[in-house]
Amino acid sequence: LMEPEAETNKTAVAEFILLGLVETPELWPVVFVLFLFAYLVTVGGNLSILAAILHEPKLHTPMYFFLGNLSMLDVGCISVTVPAMLGHLLSHKRAISYSACLTQLFFFHLLAGMDCFLLTAMAYDRFLAICRPLTYSTHMSQTVQRMLVAVSWACAFTNALTHTLALTTLNFCGPNEVNHFYCDLPQLFQLSCSSTQLNELLLFALGFLMVGTPVVLIITSYIHVAAAVLQIRSAEGRKKALSTCGSHLTVVFLFYGTGIFNYMRLGSEEASDKDKGVGIFNTVINPMLNPLIYSLRNTDVQAALWKILMGRCSLI
Repeated sequence: LMEPEAETNKTAVAEFILLGLVETPELWPVVFVLFLFAYLVTVGGNLSILAAILHEPKLHTPMYFFLGNLSMLDVGCISVTVPAMLGHLLSHKRAISYSACLTQLFFFHLLAGMDCFLLTAMAYDRFLAICRPLTYSTHMSQTVQRMLVAVSWACAFTNALTHTLALTTLNFCGPNEVNHFYCDLPQLFQLSCSSTQLNELLLFALGFLMVGTPVVLIITSYIHVAAAVLQIRSAEGRKKALSTCGSHLTVVFLFYGTGIFNYMRLGSEEASDKDKGVGIFNTVINPMLNPLIYSLRNTDVQAALWKILMGRCSLI
């Protein structure tokens, strides 16, 4: 759908067509069932983690405060993209308005950016807990925790708003088919009929700050953690210290690995099925795996979840 512009001879795109994961209509029901299942598992798993943290006083610590925030982010991240995709599959309508596309892009980058900083805060928490145990309660007070979350939201909001506003400066005059199942920057750059060089440089520069800085801080934290763990004499003590870091490191590798591949690229590249695969990791698989990773490797979370389950069973 095109709308004529009064000031120029060009036409502006009023809506985009999301091509989705597969273009064969016969496969749409299969994709719908798989992603509906993934969505329900992700939302259920993350809300279960959040309920366990809120219900169990033993988990009212800084580490689980950040984990609870991460669970809420995972629910938000998958909710920005998957329900809209399910709606398109159900209605067989793949059109999304220009404003809705920008809104989806803004919230996706807001939540993904928040993930970057929150994972960094969790690494800092592990550093203080293992390397500075005597001053841990002072350096990781409730005030500090809230400040870290507030600053993370502010930085993520600034990043998302900057990209969204920069995108509005581009002209879209056709074609309007997005080779993806949600609106994202690399795919929209391909559709612009004006130069995207500045936008791509902005994406790379902010991506370096949003990803590079947290990665450096996380690596630095874990270098100190590793050094501290090696000084622990008892094998049981080393195992306990490492167990609290293993889950976080697994999530970090999954999150940053796909993020770097998707955004830290200069120059226009044709959108491909690889981008769709990375998109699935970013929006579906990572949020779905996070509660499994933290619950399977954490006996405290397992105990809290089991207590909640047994409490509900006793009421039936």
